[in-house]
Amino acid sequence: MAWNNQSGGGGPWRPNNPGPWGSGPSGGSGGGGSGGPNPPDLEELLRRSQDRLKSVMPGGGFGSGGIAAIVVLAALGWFATGIYTVQPNEAGIETVFGKFTQRTASGLNYNWPYPIGASQKLRVTDRNSIDIGFRTREDPRRPTAQTQIDVNEESLMLTGDENIADVKFRVIWQIDPARPEDYAFNVREPRETVKAVSESVMREIVGRTQIQRILTAERKLIEPAAQDATQRVLNDYRAGVLILAVQLLSVDPPEQVIAAFRDVTAAQQDMERMRNEAETYANRVVPEARGSAARILQEAEGYREQTVAEARGQAARFTQIYEQYRNAPEVTRERMYLETMERVLAGVSKTIIDQPTGQGVVPFLPLGQSNDFPPNQAQPGQRPAQPAPQVQQQGVRR
Repeated sequence: MAWNNQSGGGGPWRPNNPGPWGSGPSGGSGGGGSGGPNPPDLEELLRRSQDRLKSVMPGGGFGSGGIAAIVVLAALGWFATGIYTVQPNEAGIETVFGKFTQRTASGLNYNWPYPIGASQKLRVTDRNSIDIGFRTREDPRRPTAQTQIDVNEESLMLTGDENIADVKFRVIWQIDPARPEDYAFNVREPRETVKAVSESVMREIVGRTQIQRILTAERKLIEPAAQDATQRVLNDYRAGVLILAVQLLSVDPPEQVIAAFRDVTAAQQDMERMRNEAETYANRVVPEARGSAARILQEAEGYREQTVAEARGQAARFTQIYEQYRNAPEVTRERMYLETMERVLAGVSKTIIDQPTGQGVVPFLPLGQSNDFPPNQAQPGQRPAQPAPQVQQQGVRR
């Protein structure tokens, strides 16, 4: 049946039927139904589409020019599918026939459309985290709260002294902005690879370390060591991943022996405290002892210098006296006698008698010295006695 003949009345649609865009009359013998709407006429729909296409085609038909226009429009639409936009936090990767060609920056870019070329956009500034040894899930009873679920097959590790440590840590990583193509093509499951490598590295470090050091002194040293080792392994894999941090969230012994390990840790802390106190005391006492020793040495040096100087002075004085004695022996002896008696009798009471024989001297009894109290100290209830004037006794000639 020719499409041009559909405009007459030979078609299945009656004049009062608006066609597929409307509904037929509610009743009548035509339409094959008793009271419902008539089904759409596919022939009328195709005819109208043909009329619209003829109106836009040059010459009113499907000539060579119309086919060429359709091909050009289709080619332009196909080429337009190669335009894509890269966001500032992304890096674009272009491939042609599955082979990597270039890395594109943020902005409007173009690549061959599918199936010749393809483009992939990776978020290189987003930070990703992987929890090892536990999982965090939302609490269904409290939507804002989270519940931590332990994964013992990941957290339990064997230490260097054949103990078991429960290690839970977190790895923070991102795609390497300098090599995003490695992340896209070299590793099939990048996230699982990062998790497996970091867990293996942590087990190796824990396996070389004693559990006491893991719990106390070397805990802060494990994090950078694990980060560096994980980054080296991923660089060997050319995974295109940057390890930003490895965070040790908890390092504990197993629950069966955690109380004993805590007691050991407290004892070690007490030992460190006592050691620090002893070192503080030694740092205070040793300088004081050294200062005292230096002071004693200086005093000894001064005493030696003083003694030697006095001995030299006395020797020089004796030499001078001897020279004078050789010049006048009698005068020198008399002078030495007088000087010696002056030193001896300077601090004692003296009684001078003008007669050599001692005759005519009145005996004198010192009654004040026989009392229980000193002469200058008063007895209880008495006024202090005045000191008696020193009386110089002279001999009385009979």
